[in-house]
Amino acid sequence: MDACFTAFDKDEDGFLSLSEFKLICCALFRNNLGKIYTLEEDQLQEIYLIFDLNGDGMIDREEFEICWNLWIKVCTRPKSAFLIVDVQNDFISGSLNIKHCAAQQDGLEVVEPINRLLDTVPFDSVFYSLDWHPVDHVSFIDNLHLREVDATSGVSKEVAKVYDTVTFKGPPLIKQRLWPRHCVQDSWGAELHKDLKIVDNAIKIYKGTNSEVDSYSVFWDNKKLTETTLSSQLREIGTTDIYICGLAYDVCVGATAVDALGSGYRTILIDDCSRGVDLVDIEKTKACVISNNGVIVNSSQVKAMVEGRDRRPELGYKLALEIKQKLSTTNDIDK
Repeated sequence: MDACFTAFDKDEDGFLSLSEFKLICCALFRNNLGKIYTLEEDQLQEIYLIFDLNGDGMIDREEFEICWNLWIKVCTRPKSAFLIVDVQNDFISGSLNIKHCAAQQDGLEVVEPINRLLDTVPFDSVFYSLDWHPVDHVSFIDNLHLREVDATSGVSKEVAKVYDTVTFKGPPLIKQRLWPRHCVQDSWGAELHKDLKIVDNAIKIYKGTNSEVDSYSVFWDNKKLTETTLSSQLREIGTTDIYICGLAYDVCVGATAVDALGSGYRTILIDDCSRGVDLVDIEKTKACVISNNGVIVNSSQVKAMVEGRDRRPELGYKLALEIKQKLSTTNDIDK
């Protein structure tokens, strides 16, 4: 830490100016091929101000020590989790085969690149999520007769068809997209695909287990009523970065990525390891992730990122914002 501070304190005044801090960021945000990434100027200044804790317009050694421990060390040595979402039989060749949906993408295509990552990338932890629905689940169109549709629903029970969205009576009111029966607990359709590699010590997360509410995200059900075990397990192992992929890109993968970002994780969506239902919705998913300081990459880029040899400024900025929030909360408590 001291050596780094001294090396970038070019005028040897015992402080880091904004221009000197910019040099640190140029050294920090680069990849293993020699490419230097640049932060937006307003983002650079915002990060600088986060670590200028006393607001004097400079970063001293004590402030830089905080920057080093909370920010630079995480950027260079992240703790990475690989989250493989719902690579299950029903989504690949079963009742909700996404190849038959609007995008006509083949879910089987994700298996080979996911397996290659599992074989070659030193993730700190690996998670598999599974849709795990009871037989009377609210999302199944053939269960429509089990519940009352609210008068405010844009689609009535009489004309509702697969992929329509209806509103069920509450309380609370439940807006629900209707799907074919899929991933019923303990059925063949709910099993992970036979060609998907299952690594030792991986953790399986089961979602959608409540009959009355769907669960796209691996973190929460759709009404944010109940958490899965994912959050506590990620915290327990000190995860900083989550690499997310699987099925379907614009449904469960996208919802999980949004919740990961909202939970403060540096979030990376793996494009070629994901397939989806609707091309327009896939693009919306990508735009949402990027606008919230997530990153979308190809699987060939993952190993260098996990090993800290490809360090993206978007993820650095995301981390800095989380640190800002934590420091602000700590200061409020101290007051």
